[in-house]
Amino acid sequence: MNDQSPPEQIEAVFRNGSVTVVGVIVGFSLTYLTSWASNPVPWQLHDLIGIVPLAIGVVFQLFALSALLHTNSLERPIYDRAVLVCIGLVAAVAVDSILSARRS
Repeated sequence: MNDQSPPEQIEAVFRNGSVTVVGVIVGFSLTYLTSWASNPVPWQLHDLIGIVPLAIGVVFQLFALSALLHTNSLERPIYDRAVLVCIGLVAAVAVDSILSARRS
């Protein structure tokens, strides 16, 4: 016999909304990276200060989206972890964007 209770589950409809939001944010981040990369202004070494954290953030966003797409993301702890990763990364991308805009 197993004394552990099954993990708390969230509703699939609630998870679907989160997947949509994370997907839109990932799409925005990828579009931002694409527009930055296609900018005709030559890149400088100091541009790496902004682009490297942003690219790493996009990778983590993709991991969060992947975690939310798995069926086990209906378990509350896994869902919470994926959403917290995405929230943290959105905040980091926003700060990087603001700092980059101020330098320009």
